[in-house]
Amino acid sequence: MLRKAFFSFHFDADNWRAAQVRNMHALEDNPPVSDNEWEQIKRGGDNAITKWIAGQMLGRSCAVVLVGAGTANRKWINHEIIKAWDDRKGVVGIRVHGLKDSKGYVSSAGANPFDYIELGQSKALLSTIVELKDPTSLWGSTETYSTIKSNIADWVEQAIQIRAQH
Repeated sequence: MLRKAFFSFHFDADNWRAAQVRNMHALEDNPPVSDNEWEQIKRGGDNAITKWIAGQMLGRSCAVVLVGAGTANRKWINHEIIKAWDDRKGVVGIRVHGLKDSKGYVSSAGANPFDYIELGQSKALLSTIVELKDPTSLWGSTETYSTIKSNIADWVEQAIQIRAQH
């Protein structure tokens, strides 16, 4: 049985890369939102975005954060990570900068988004618990894609187990 996952990513910069990962069909994901739908949701303001995220996360067992060059410390990425963690869902990060974008370019690695999330009163960083996988291959985008496809289901299972322990 495929796990249901919520994918979190910087829409403008990494939508193409995220689509590649979603289209691997290694996980059962939430339906992608189109540019027009996302613009309509954003026009509703912060409450509409918060409500949309909550609805998209319902019934999901893990949040998969697809990390590109500009993912870390974005308002809604942080919100999605915190919501998933607080809802006791698994959380895992996967670097996607090594996948080609719509123009055929790869990007540079971004910061770890879990370095920006503090855990409750302890103030420990989420990065001390949540894993950021780096499948980027020196051999190129095709190998990076293959590594993600071969491992993403296991990475999600590991994230769910980690969350169950914390």
